[in-house]
Amino acid sequence: MENAIGLLRIRIKRGINLAIRDVKSSDPYVVVRYGKQKLKTSVIKKSLNPEWNDDLTLCVVDPNQPIKLFVYDKDTFTLDDKMGDAEFDIRPFVEATKLNPEGLASGAIIKTVKPTRQNCISEESCIILMDGKIVQNMFLRLRNVECGEIELELQWINVRGSKAQ
Repeated sequence: MENAIGLLRIRIKRGINLAIRDVKSSDPYVVVRYGKQKLKTSVIKKSLNPEWNDDLTLCVVDPNQPIKLFVYDKDTFTLDDKMGDAEFDIRPFVEATKLNPEGLASGAIIKTVKPTRQNCISEESCIILMDGKIVQNMFLRLRNVECGEIELELQWINVRGSKAQ
């Protein structure tokens, strides 16, 4: 936790139209990497549109470092198959957490992140104030694969004594 500016809770909500890696389906899971941290969702059997709703929490030290997602198909007897990857920049989100939310109504849009060639965001994503918390929903287009998207939600958790306060 040393030098942490806060915690980032990532809810991996679902996969959309993921690639087939077994005969007719896949057994997908997601690995999230941020610096030396590595977290993993549960495996959803036989689904190209899995619903995870798994919460993974990362300790944020350097907001300039991107968060990387890797989707795999779980195999029993061979190496797990790659099903694409994506990454996103958390700087806009971290900057939004530094704003004073007093006076803003729940649901107020703090910042909008647009899709670009440099990011994997597939549609405009809003950073909003929801019940006193800063949250962002986003859809990430998977790279290095024929199809697939991942829907996730970011939520900021302040840490007492962190640099951000």
